[in-house]
Amino acid sequence: MDGQPAGDAEERSAATDAERRSMAREAEPRPRGQETAQRPVGPEAEGRPVGREAQPRSVARTARHGPLLPAGLAAAVVAGLAAAPLFLAPFATTTLTRILVFALLAVSLDLLVGVSGLPSLGHAAYFGAGAYAAGWISIHTTSAVPLPLLAGAATGALAAAATGWVAVRAHGVYFLMLTLALGELLHQLAQTWDSVTGGANGMAAIPSAELGGEPLRLAGYVYWYVLAAALLGFLTLWLVARSPYGAALRGIRDNEPRMRALGYPTRIYKYAAFVLAGAVAGAAGGLLAAQERLVTPADLGFTTAALALLAVVIGGAGSLWGAALGAALVILVRDVIGPDLDGHGTLLLGVVFIAVVYLLPRGAAGLVRRRGR
Repeated sequence: MDGQPAGDAEERSAATDAERRSMAREAEPRPRGQETAQRPVGPEAEGRPVGREAQPRSVARTARHGPLLPAGLAAAVVAGLAAAPLFLAPFATTTLTRILVFALLAVSLDLLVGVSGLPSLGHAAYFGAGAYAAGWISIHTTSAVPLPLLAGAATGALAAAATGWVAVRAHGVYFLMLTLALGELLHQLAQTWDSVTGGANGMAAIPSAELGGEPLRLAGYVYWYVLAAALLGFLTLWLVARSPYGAALRGIRDNEPRMRALGYPTRIYKYAAFVLAGAVAGAAGGLLAAQERLVTPADLGFTTAALALLAVVIGGAGSLWGAALGAALVILVRDVIGPDLDGHGTLLLGVVFIAVVYLLPRGAAGLVRRRGR
């Protein structure tokens, strides 16, 4: 009888200790996210609908038709480009053709710089190699479309495949300098291989591209041929950039060690991007041969590579349409505005580059994205 009250007291003491520990755990500060997760707040707590039902009609309509706006804008741009030769003088049509060729080169470089994080200063080498191959095929075999274009793309891909496996092993500034050295190597080869490239004088008198047995001599016909091929190249790179492979390339660009730890063969992914970019650059070179009917060592030299990189920076690295816009600005300043400035077009490009770096660190594409928010 005397032991029973003592046992009851011990049980009450243990229960009291358990209650104290429970109260102490409840009183401990919790991370803000955990508190919010346990107690619904906002529309859910008040019984109001959330998600699309909670959005205003105008916002929901914008979200519903948002993807249609870029598609409609792209269709309008393509239609305008297709109709341009009907309203432009031959010189303006030729300039626009040159812009399309250089834009395809810049977009292929953006696959390396903006999507893959591989800043290259030797990309013009594959552009020039494709131009020489297309010119050689046109002179010695046939200029019928699309054989010279395919020869240019294949040569650009082969040149990139031969040099890319060494290049992608380097990182950062080492990759930049290595691509510069490889580009200068091919540039010197073009200057000294007289029997194939014509040496310092270049490859001249390239026949006009032929379609259905008829040569494309008029500026408008050449423009439409270049436009069709350039749009195909743009579409190819756009699909690659939006694919899971493109997402993996962006992951490698942002954090390659983490992607490697996740099991991605990062070096193979970068090498494939390098070869693809070389193929598209070679195709752009094939279009250059069809448009200019002249290829010189300068087309694969440092100046061309630097201008392509400048176009990517001005337009915004990582944005394919931004790179095309930057290419248009570069060609307009170099070929249209520059001659009226007594040869100071390069100086103006330098001023534009400095202004973009300081005022628009993400290029023209970054400004458009900021305005669209």
